[in-house]
Amino acid sequence: MSSKLDSIQTVDALPQSGHNVVKGFLTFQTWGRLHKFYFKRNARVASDRIRESQMADNKHMSEDEKVLHGMGYAQELSRRMGPFQNFAISFSIICILAGGITSYPLALTTGGGFEVAIGWLIGGLFALVVAASLGQIASAYPTAGGLYHWSSILGGRGWGWATAWINLLGLIFVVASVNVGVYALFRDLVLAGVFHMDVSGFTITHQIVAVVLITLTQALFNHFGIKLTTMLTDFSGYLIFVVAILLTLTFLIWGASHDFSRVFAFVNNTGDAGGGYVPTATGAVTAFLVGLLYPLYTITGFDASAHTSEETRDARNAVPKGMLHSVFWSLLFGLIMAISFLMATPDLVASAKEGGNAWFNLFNNLPAPTALKSLLAIGIVVANYICALAGLTSTSRMIYAFARDGGLPASKVLATVNPVYRTPVPAIWAGAVLAVLATLYSPAFAALAAGCALFLYVSYAMPVAAGFFAEGNKWKEFGPFRLGMWSKPFAVITMLGVLILMYAGIQPPFDILINYAIGLIVLLIVGWLVVRNTFKGPPMGAEIAKRQSAIAAQEKALAGG
Repeated sequence: MSSKLDSIQTVDALPQSGHNVVKGFLTFQTWGRLHKFYFKRNARVASDRIRESQMADNKHMSEDEKVLHGMGYAQELSRRMGPFQNFAISFSIICILAGGITSYPLALTTGGGFEVAIGWLIGGLFALVVAASLGQIASAYPTAGGLYHWSSILGGRGWGWATAWINLLGLIFVVASVNVGVYALFRDLVLAGVFHMDVSGFTITHQIVAVVLITLTQALFNHFGIKLTTMLTDFSGYLIFVVAILLTLTFLIWGASHDFSRVFAFVNNTGDAGGGYVPTATGAVTAFLVGLLYPLYTITGFDASAHTSEETRDARNAVPKGMLHSVFWSLLFGLIMAISFLMATPDLVASAKEGGNAWFNLFNNLPAPTALKSLLAIGIVVANYICALAGLTSTSRMIYAFARDGGLPASKVLATVNPVYRTPVPAIWAGAVLAVLATLYSPAFAALAAGCALFLYVSYAMPVAAGFFAEGNKWKEFGPFRLGMWSKPFAVITMLGVLILMYAGIQPPFDILINYAIGLIVLLIVGWLVVRNTFKGPPMGAEIAKRQSAIAAQEKALAGG
């Protein structure tokens, strides 16, 4: 060490002509050593951090697999999703740029400004209560079956079987309604608004062809792996925030009014006052309840966090948080966005008379820069497309999980996981076909949207109701997320709220759903009589222990494939 210091000290003894060169060289050499040492140290620190992160992931992986094995299932799907990805898939399905726009006319034509703003707040808070109740159960039982599995454990095989079919129908309506919305938004915002095409001659045939093509591409994205899907839903999470903020600012800056009294003004616009969107005039209470389908159609599908439990690391913590965060941020940003629509409307009475075209006319006539509006239009359509894509992911996992327990026709095929992509390929394509078929029977967007909200929230209430009666009795195993003293009150709110929603969801213009409901009830009764002696449901008790060798064989086969 002293020789190095001596060599540096001798620089000052050199002639001036060589002084700067040698001093510069030694300074450069000294900094080079420090630079090399610094980066070696940082590389070592980074390597240690990566190793620690991998060890943490492996710890969660082993814990997640242990929990899954403890419920009698093999780790067939690939756990590529972290907490943000789990949040993003539910946030993408909720997508305030989907229902928050396409269902806006429903609120305006039922209760006016009050329904748009206060109705959104009330419906959103109810959704938050439901998400918290489901999150507590998801933390205890993180499986792809989600609601079906929970209902089976807490309420019995028959209750779980019924939950599965109702949830499946609701999920099919999610994909169907959003893809019809994607077509409508692309036609009216992009083709008509951006490219100024005349779309007045477009028919139901155009819609059918468009929906088939849209759903086909979404199925292909899902087919080729959860990694690709999560990349898109991650992007969608950021896209929704950015576009929603820009859209809100656009309406507030170039809007016609900043009269906040509109937020609290209830006006019954059912019947002719709403352009016939709700075809017959109803009383104020019924109008308000029907209008609640605006937030409840939008803020739904958050059970996707549960359906992707088996693909999420640290699922017992990440899944309930994913549900709650997706609902909370959708509630908050959606409320501000909805108020901006009200502020920007020149005449609420005239706008309500435009019925289903109210939002599109408002946007297209907004005196904002054309380039900005074109960019927003494209962003809205892309966000809606990924919303339905994420909905298909959730639907396919539900089909896969139900088929895994023998609950569907052709269960062995539908429960198959592709060994290369680690995705339930047959379930993905089955979900895509069913979503397209749903649009053929009820092509009207309003009916599809109401069906989505109605059937999904009924399926949400079923495990919560089972948990209400089982908690403290047969339900004694809980996860890290607990509601504590709020568990029972939240369950009561969920059950009562869904009963009210069932009434609202079959009022005109959604009365076509009565046929769906009757058909579903008949299917459940007849179907259960047929399968009650053969359908075993999810494994429980001694059956779980018996499955352990089969689980090991399944995982080994997938690893080798």
